[in-house]
Amino acid sequence: MLVALGLLTSFFSFLYVVAPSIRKFFAGGVCRTNVQLPGKVVVITGANTGIGKETARELARRGARVYIACRDVLKGESAASEIRADTKNSQVLVRKLDLSDTKSIRAFAEGFLAEEKQLHVLINNAGVMMCPYSKTADGFETHLGVNHLGHFLLTYLLLERLKVSAPARVVNVSSVVHHVGKIRFHDLQSEKRYSRGFAYCHSKLANVLFTRELAKRLQGTGVTTYAVHPGIVRSELVRHSSLLCLLWRLFSPFVKTAREGAQTSLHCALAEGLEPLSGKYFSDCKRTWMSPRARNNKTAERLWNVSCELLGIQWE
Repeated sequence: MLVALGLLTSFFSFLYVVAPSIRKFFAGGVCRTNVQLPGKVVVITGANTGIGKETARELARRGARVYIACRDVLKGESAASEIRADTKNSQVLVRKLDLSDTKSIRAFAEGFLAEEKQLHVLINNAGVMMCPYSKTADGFETHLGVNHLGHFLLTYLLLERLKVSAPARVVNVSSVVHHVGKIRFHDLQSEKRYSRGFAYCHSKLANVLFTRELAKRLQGTGVTTYAVHPGIVRSELVRHSSLLCLLWRLFSPFVKTAREGAQTSLHCALAEGLEPLSGKYFSDCKRTWMSPRARNNKTAERLWNVSCELLGIQWE
């Protein structure tokens, strides 16, 4: 018993000593560009908390006019107030956007387009993870509806403003778990079989496929797009899973902070010379390997067409 206790004490003492090195290793890449953004307009979904909030903070620090598009306006205003005070940039605005309701998405887009003549960066950051089975206001499975279809529609509605503001960029926050995702066209709404873990993975694969197909269709417009894995980040995204919440606490030395998790989104929004890599997938501020399913052009095109049908739009 005493031997076991001694070994356990030694193990935790070792972890304490090496923790700074572990944190540095798992912090990942850093956005190193010095690009400033005075006069530029940015929209970030879900920027009232976590990665989105830290992304908004850094872009505001660089002088951009930043729109925090989120469902919880009060929380958004709190985040905006904090960012304004921190960056001394008064141009941090909050607008209501509920990605689980196409009426809200259309209302946001209509209001934004009436308010702004330009849009230089759209960061599709918001998302849900491991929710119990439910459907959006329009009858879509929640992960598919919020993580993919909501951002698909938002991008469609704002695209002309991005084009007239070119060079412009669209950044889609995906995840490394897209590697285990599948696009199950025979059961896209998961009505026959549902796993809340796999539903998240499927939606993250949809993000990468959307980025791939969008890049193809935007060639020559001056608008480029990138998919991003932010890393394993300590955020509210895991709130629907008690197990993940526990694991995040136990393995906190290995988990990125929200600021660290925002770095690759910032890199893809800001770094010079990324245009030839439009449609690619990034992690730790560099291009990285995507799954074979994510490279399937036929699947990407079919998902695009099905998404248009589900949303009732024509997007050629």
